[in-house]
Amino acid sequence: MTGQKQSRVDLLEKKIEALIRVVQQLLDENAYLKDLSVGTLETIKLMPNYEEAIERYKQKIRELD
Repeated sequence: MTGQKQSRVDLLEKKIEALIRVVQQLLDENAYLKDLSVGTLETIKLMPNYEEAIERYKQKIRELD
């Protein structure tokens, strides 16, 4: 009976370790996507007519309300 309990505990430990690896991968990907989106936004801000495009977009949103 003890062998079965130990094998079940071993299996659960492996599953927990696998879940921890998956969560860590998700956290890493989330951080990467955050950096990518911030970099993209900062690049777009440097483009010509950025302010004008933002103002037109704001006006368009106001018209929809």
